[in-house]
Amino acid sequence: MLVLSLITLAIASIAAFVSFNTREEVFKAAMGCTAVIFSFLTLLLAPWALKLAIVAIPLAIDRMNNWSTEKSIN
Repeated sequence: MLVLSLITLAIASIAAFVSFNTREEVFKAAMGCTAVIFSFLTLLLAPWALKLAIVAIPLAIDRMNNWSTEKSIN
């Protein structure tokens, strides 16, 4: 499962890179759609630990920011 996730992540990364570096509008749109689809597929195939980290890290950062602002107000 991790190998499939890494393969789809690589395809999404390459498609995003090609989308940003091409001048043809149709090809740019197709690579953009490919990048979005494979990014969602990567999240679908990712292990639970990675999904949990994707959700937990922003929440932890937000909690630390709120905690530091509460201390500075008091």
